[in-house]
Amino acid sequence: MLTNVDSAAFAVFLALFILVTGMGFVASRWRKPETLAHLDEWGLGGRKFGTWITWFLVGGDFYTAYTVIAVPALVYAVGAYGFFALPYTIIVYPFVFAVMPVLWKVAKERGYVTAGDVVRGAYGSRGLELAVAATGVLATMPYIALQLIGMEVAIKALGLHGEVPLVLAFLVLALYTYSSGLRAPALIAFVKDIMIYIVVIAAIAIVPSKLGGYGAIFTAADAAFAAKGSGGILLSPAQIVPYASLALGSALAAFMYPHTLTGIFASSGGNTIRKNAMLLPAYTLLLGLLALLGYMGHAAGLKLASNNDVVPELFKTLFPSWFAGFAFAAIAIGALVPAAVMSIGAANLFTRNFWKVWVDPKVTPAGEAKVAKITSMLVKVGALLAILLMPTQFALDLQLLGGLWILQTLPALVFGLYLNWFSSTALLAGWAVGLAGGSWLAWSDGLKPLHSIDVGAGPVAIYTGLLALTLNIVVAVVVNLVLKRAPQERLAREAAE
Repeated sequence: MLTNVDSAAFAVFLALFILVTGMGFVASRWRKPETLAHLDEWGLGGRKFGTWITWFLVGGDFYTAYTVIAVPALVYAVGAYGFFALPYTIIVYPFVFAVMPVLWKVAKERGYVTAGDVVRGAYGSRGLELAVAATGVLATMPYIALQLIGMEVAIKALGLHGEVPLVLAFLVLALYTYSSGLRAPALIAFVKDIMIYIVVIAAIAIVPSKLGGYGAIFTAADAAFAAKGSGGILLSPAQIVPYASLALGSALAAFMYPHTLTGIFASSGGNTIRKNAMLLPAYTLLLGLLALLGYMGHAAGLKLASNNDVVPELFKTLFPSWFAGFAFAAIAIGALVPAAVMSIGAANLFTRNFWKVWVDPKVTPAGEAKVAKITSMLVKVGALLAILLMPTQFALDLQLLGGLWILQTLPALVFGLYLNWFSSTALLAGWAVGLAGGSWLAWSDGLKPLHSIDVGAGPVAIYTGLLALTLNIVVAVVVNLVLKRAPQERLAREAAE
């Protein structure tokens, strides 16, 4: 349904969307391999992506369309607390620099495609492999749905309503992902990221001049929070620990997701990953500037039906129509890259760690690639149906749980790279308790990301995922000690007898 569609904005949006669609299909011939009928080629781009391709690809699937919408919306709603995304995207890169080259080396040498492969190789446990793979797929599904929400906001800002535009956009995404695999989002990421940079730089340069400068913007935002009685442009003392724990927990979870690991596994080497760990903070600078749009929304006096509308409304109000169309296209295209990589990552997990293990152990490489292609289509259809049939809040709540869930795979995936001490049984027990305990805490708190604990001086709110990870590790250590001690006690009894 068309409602007050701006023809100039729509024309620019449509032209750019057609451009990236063409790039998606052409990508199958970019750096063309002998065949795409192999999971290494279709799902990992041949493991040959160099520094710049990896930078655009990982940046494209880490800083998503929903990030462009949600971070300014959160800052608009709660103020300084919404900036937790900045420290988390800084903390994560030393972790990437130290851990991910080691993980890449193991995966490359042994032909691993997924986190489940790595875990099976380290511990020889099908149960732990399945747990890690299932967690990855479940955590990814709502993440893809969030990209749809970001795209939906951009499409509605053009005046296009109803389900048809969204369905058509994701049908195109599904087709070129099926055809080109990881090469499609890698190629499109160049255009997407450049467009996002242009949009944000234009916004921070032009919007303040129209609103009286940054001083006026911060003053207006502070007054709006004061009038509302909550939030502020500075953290309150009670927010510091929750803010820090949310940043740390989010950082530890970020590169456990299948889509970010797919970007890592597709890299050409450990040095490529290390260079990206040094270069990717440029996106954090971009994110900080982007977050300021939330404050600008208050200064512009926007009247919003939803906090998620703050970025689109700013561009519709303060920019020419053609540039608003450019900005909306950047957001919509910004959904295509991560959604494609996420669906590929989930498909790789399903194919390698479920289909090949439990359904068809003798599947050929070409068969694997075919199963992954079909699965990637089904994953996107599932995410689309979730958005069309379920309330948006349901997807948001599931994504909060998804972050908690994926964080519970960290001990199994990372500890085995450095230690031979843990058994698969102990890690599986830790995963199960962390997943169940964390989910229960989140549910009891109304699916909020923070849980209050009493530390004697009063209650302190801490990120639930971090509490669950702590429980996970403690249980794994205790179970491991018990398992190691039991044979020793038996031997001692036998010697005594």
